[in-house]
Amino acid sequence: MTALIRFVLNSQPKRKRSQLDGNISGFTLIELLVGLLLAFLVIGPLLGFMVNILDTDRKEQAKTTSEQEIQSALDYIARDLEQAVYIYDAPGVAAIGAQLPPTVAPTTVDGVPVLVFWKRQFIPNAFDMGGSTFDDAFVYSLVAYYLIKDSSCVATSTWSCAARIGRFQIKDSVNASNGAEVRAADPGFKRFDLTLNKPTLAEKMNLWTKGTSNYTSNVDTLIDFVDQSTTGGFPTPSCPTVTQQVPSYTGTGAVAARFQTSSFYACVDSSKTTAQVFLRGNSLARIRPKTAVPTYSASNSAYFPSANVTVKGRGLLGDN
Repeated sequence: MTALIRFVLNSQPKRKRSQLDGNISGFTLIELLVGLLLAFLVIGPLLGFMVNILDTDRKEQAKTTSEQEIQSALDYIARDLEQAVYIYDAPGVAAIGAQLPPTVAPTTVDGVPVLVFWKRQFIPNAFDMGGSTFDDAFVYSLVAYYLIKDSSCVATSTWSCAARIGRFQIKDSVNASNGAEVRAADPGFKRFDLTLNKPTLAEKMNLWTKGTSNYTSNVDTLIDFVDQSTTGGFPTPSCPTVTQQVPSYTGTGAVAARFQTSSFYACVDSSKTTAQVFLRGNSLARIRPKTAVPTYSASNSAYFPSANVTVKGRGLLGDN
């Protein structure tokens, strides 16, 4: 058997060394360069296309988030305004502006009051009626919404370097039927005086001054990433002829110049009980560095979503 196997192996045709070497082949340098060039021409555009899709997706997600937050903020403001009994117009805000609190830190943060009004504040379980029974109450409160901008901003800032909306509120004390104070008024609160010898309700309300105590209530942030643009052809604030725009942006100086915008303003009617509120966000500020916040332009206006709401207060103050 061994001899048979040896015979079969020896009978196979022999190949020369040169023949074996001729069957070994590979890519030449030119072939490799051509292959790399073709790969670049195909993969490059595909990679750019994917990067563009991912960037667009980030922008659309940021835009959707801004739209939702703007609508939520306007819904909150609308619920607040529904309880209003008097809304200050532009001259009114200018008249009592010095009585309102500054924002967080005037040296680094600037804010202007935009929407200021008195409302009837509901206080649940204000009175202890005994036997685990409580009764509710209503008091007057003063509410102010600010447009706030940081004059300087760093990457570690708490808020974005875009604008934001802040809310301030102080309310009156709760008194029992016998005049006893059940719950104290907020520091700095003082009720408006309708007994003043002035011919109109607006003149009386414009003479309001704060109480003797210092404010302890904060200007709390309602929404961030509000458009901060003051250039770039943003939409001009526009109010119907029967209303007044608040704020009027008639101030001068560097601070006033930074608020020449239409990102947050209100149109108040002559009765001081109805207001149309406008708000515009900056969704691109969510995905860009804080220190390089994009500004409004016609080409990127889709990423500066806006909305507005018109609200009529349910209450009314008598002109007496």
